[in-house]
Amino acid sequence: MNKRRFRADDPDRKTWQDPQKIFSAIGLSTGMVFIDIGSGEGYFTLPAARTVGINGKVLAADINPDAVAALRTSAANEGLDNLSAEVKAAEETVFCEGCGDIVFFGIDLHDFADPKKVIGNARKMLKPSGRLIDLDWKDEPMDFGPPFGKRFSVQKAQGLIEAAGFRILSVQDAGPYHYLIIAGK
Repeated sequence: MNKRRFRADDPDRKTWQDPQKIFSAIGLSTGMVFIDIGSGEGYFTLPAARTVGINGKVLAADINPDAVAALRTSAANEGLDNLSAEVKAAEETVFCEGCGDIVFFGIDLHDFADPKKVIGNARKMLKPSGRLIDLDWKDEPMDFGPPFGKRFSVQKAQGLIEAAGFRILSVQDAGPYHYLIIAGK
């Protein structure tokens, strides 16, 4: 059992999960189309919109209407006109066919009701050169994050991703609590 519950708005989160470090590792840059599935209130979404700039686009989906409302408000307050957020279940989200440079799952693949369908949808949305990114909790006992039994091991996540027709390009350590899988079509 975890002694400390994960909070998305943890003020210390950037010390162990800095969006810019993740973006550097995945090659996010100006002009790209970044698709965030399970965006929540925008911990990764808002910095992604700043990173891709006015010539890029960020599409976000989350099943929680309050989270999407908060994300939209934050984007409007920052003048991020390149960000669009919708209330949608991950399993029902296909924003476009072949438009995304990156489809990003930020610590939530293990939460989806049907991860196989979500990964299949990601494949539809990606350009031929696009990348699927899975940043998720290490499957290790720790006093932080979701319950140990709910997490996906790297091997399980890789298996799901490969079964959808992706090639694993790299698997990296992403700090004390997470791993990062980068996959291509």
